[in-house]
Amino acid sequence: MGGSYTGNAGVFLIETVFGLYILVIMLRFLLQWVRADFYNPLAQVLVKVTNPLLIPLRRIIPGFKGIDFASVFLMLALQATTLILIGLIKGVSFQPLGLAVLSFTKVLSLMFNVFFFSILIQVIISWVSPNSYNPVVSLVHSLNEPLMRPARRIIPPISGLDLSPLVVLVGIQLCNMLIIAPLSDIGKNLLI
Repeated sequence: MGGSYTGNAGVFLIETVFGLYILVIMLRFLLQWVRADFYNPLAQVLVKVTNPLLIPLRRIIPGFKGIDFASVFLMLALQATTLILIGLIKGVSFQPLGLAVLSFTKVLSLMFNVFFFSILIQVIISWVSPNSYNPVVSLVHSLNEPLMRPARRIIPPISGLDLSPLVVLVGIQLCNMLIIAPLSDIGKNLLI
């Protein structure tokens, strides 16, 4: 009985610690990808927290066309490590292909979630304090703009109301249903 409580606590700690660090790497990766202002104080925190692992990896894994492959590799490796550690606690063994597919799916799902929640944050901030400047607001805007710009072209503002966040949020949810869910099922089937 007590072992399951300890196991649950271990799974929680592993998911929390690894998940937060993967999130920080994801934010850095996405902000680099959208060419956000890295002099922003929040961006500087992300850089300082991720540099100890990314700088050595970049010597081995170079970037290409603005994509930081060292960050991608690190996120996938940390996600795979998370799944392996949780599997050890739960007594589950993983097939390498299933582990790779599930790790990729979880990282991709995290990316969709980052965009989803950052758009929600941007919408709420636009309602509460539309013309204020804050370093976080600036980064959120930079992060979302590559998704919002095409949506604004499709649906221009109607009577001053910008519906592009709604279009992007629906698109992200569709991606979760049509990409993440099937990939997750494939990964789980390959684990056995």
